Amino acid sequence: MTISQEYIEIRGARENNLQEVSLRLPKRKIIIFTGVSGSGKSSVVFDTIAQEAQRLLFENFSMFIRNFLPRYPLPDADAIENLSMAVIVDQKRLGGGSHSTVGTVTDIAPVLRLLFSRIGTPHVGYANAFSFNDPQGMCLECNGLGRKIGVDPEALIDTTRSLNEGAVIAPGLASWERDLYIRSGLFDNDKKLANYTAEEMDLLLKSEPRKYKLDIGNKEMNATYEGLIFKFNRKFIKRDIQTLSERTRQQVEPFLKLGPCPLCKGARLNQAALSCKINGYTIAECSAMEIGELVGVIQTIEEPEAAPVIRTLTQRLQHLVDIGLEYLSLDRPTDTLSGGESQRVKMVKHLNGSLADVMYIFDEPSVGLHPRDVHRLNEQLENLRDKGNTVIVVEHDPDVMKIADYLVDMGPRAGSEGGQVVYDGDFAGLLKADTLTGNHLQFQRPLKETFRQPRGTLPIVHARANNLKDVSVDIPAGILTVVTGVAGSGKSSLINEAFLRQHPEAVVIDQSPVGISSRSNPATYTGIMDDVRKAFAAVNRVDAGLFSFNSKGACPNCKGLGVTYNDLGFLEGVKLPCEVCGGKRFKDEVLGYTFNGKSITDVLGMTIQQALAFFTIKDVQSKLQAMSDVGLDYLTLGQPLSTLSGGECQRLKLASELHKQGSIYVMDEPTTGLHLSDIGHLLTIMNRLVDGGNTVIVIEHHLDVIRNADWIIDMGPEGGNKGGSVIFEGTPRDLLDATHSLTSQYLR
Repeated sequence: MTISQEYIEIRGARENNLQEVSLRLPKRKIIIFTGVSGSGKSSVVFDTIAQEAQRLLFENFSMFIRNFLPRYPLPDADAIENLSMAVIVDQKRLGGGSHSTVGTVTDIAPVLRLLFSRIGTPHVGYANAFSFNDPQGMCLECNGLGRKIGVDPEALIDTTRSLNEGAVIAPGLASWERDLYIRSGLFDNDKKLANYTAEEMDLLLKSEPRKYKLDIGNKEMNATYEGLIFKFNRKFIKRDIQTLSERTRQQVEPFLKLGPCPLCKGARLNQAALSCKINGYTIAECSAMEIGELVGVIQTIEEPEAAPVIRTLTQRLQHLVDIGLEYLSLDRPTDTLSGGESQRVKMVKHLNGSLADVMYIFDEPSVGLHPRDVHRLNEQLENLRDKGNTVIVVEHDPDVMKIADYLVDMGPRAGSEGGQVVYDGDFAGLLKADTLTGNHLQFQRPLKETFRQPRGTLPIVHARANNLKDVSVDIPAGILTVVTGVAGSGKSSLINEAFLRQHPEAVVIDQSPVGISSRSNPATYTGIMDDVRKAFAAVNRVDAGLFSFNSKGACPNCKGLGVTYNDLGFLEGVKLPCEVCGGKRFKDEVLGYTFNGKSITDVLGMTIQQALAFFTIKDVQSKLQAMSDVGLDYLTLGQPLSTLSGGECQRLKLASELHKQGSIYVMDEPTTGLHLSDIGHLLTIMNRLVDGGNTVIVIEHHLDVIRNADWIIDMGPEGGNKGGSVIFEGTPRDLLDATHSLTSQYLR
């Protein structure tokens, strides 16, 4: 029997800028939403569909449980029908602190622990005996962290001197304590420390206490010798640092750093767990391997009693390989993953699950993927659909759009000029549609013809961060350099770690949030608000503080928040618009003052584009123009920064840094969240920065940005251990001939 097609029905949706949007979305299909930033994609997908699905799900829990859950109001729409449970897979970085790793968050670590408890030799106990989060398995020296506060040996000695020349420079030690090393009789006091044997250096630094005879005047007395690191640990680290005097603390603290635990050497487990092996490997060695390599090791295990565990383990590891994360290891802390990696790890977690007939909602899952790896993502999205799920994706990448069963293009533009469905149907139809997306899908930027000449170089010397293999490379100054390569090839390690360590003066424009408070907005972040307050104050001859909802002008009822929180005791608390100011955040008297006929609330409600037409103040105009130039026309001046996407945060930072001259700019995937039609704006800004005398370095996968570079540094050849080398340096035209480069294949 054939099952008739079911639909998610949305009628009259009005969240944010949506203009009475009505849609019928086919269930158990891949549905992709496209459109420029601010056109209303997220308003339909996240603020209407996902929010209502979450709200309905949470209503099933008891009041007690609901008190601990986020509170979702009813979305502004006439009807939202036929929803399934929603699983939202976004780009929020996976936090979790030091105890959360790729292995724990994907539920692969518990299976690996089970395997070791079954067939590892010698047998040491149940699965939790291999967990660094369990007292039975953790290393007790570092409590399962793998790292411990220690002292940097370089802070204790100067190897260019001998003991007689004052080689012991340890902070916090009295001069008589330093003299004891010369008077111990254990060393050649005139020998430079650089010439010490390994044994002599070990004795000087790491020796545990030992008795020796100390000559004082004509007498010998018993004394205790201890290595410098041992002494430092005893005096300063094993004691509570708060008990030390302020002066001693200031002397010692700069030299303390987290280093590998001396007992488990960073493996996090106790010695019993580390003694247990399968085919010669400990569980710590398996967890530290790249996942692509680990799959091969697991498949060589032949014990019949472990067959079911090996089957599960192989399947879960293979999901990570299939989605392009084979370069990660299971012991990689989750807080070191990028937004795109975090999203793909979450995706794997759901591929391992057995839920069916749910809505999976993805926010630009192609972020951070090299064009080579997009097909892997597409296969996983298709797998989720084929298990009987509805897959809804917000996406700008044409290669992902191609697999849609149904596309919804929002527009026609952003902000108040958006919020409408301008096309819905299949991909072939979108190519013919007269919309911004349809027109730009056909358009490909040509390869740059002429390339700027560098004005010197910015060297990176002997870089070894993460997987970099002792890389030395010159970044040309005064031109546009694009760093390319597959995910995990070492692009971020080369620029965000090695380059910035050696050139800390660079201006970094990345996707980290710009403000998490509901009190900060584009007007306060860029400093426009100061000028606006002064202008209002001058015209009305009152105190400028009145025009701040964080200061004298705040509504006394909601303290300038615009909402009030009602705590209903054992019932669920409610967030309501403030009944005194109606959500406007200011006192009534403040709203009576105007500037060119507008109140302060009217001004905060203006979009950047409207504000550009309204203000003539020079400083305000230049800052608004910068925001407009980076494609943020549609944001309102008062929009809380906590509601911005990663790409919007990045463009806001870019706008606030545009005025600098002679600087080095580092941009990390600035095309994130950008519609195809906005890439041109971004390239214009980059070129303007370079023409203004700046050096611009961009980490990027987008082929249009690569085609417009002056110089390309391609990392690879693959990710992880198979990456970490510079495989090409030259112009985009030279790159076309570099047959060994994956980026070159896609550029052609």
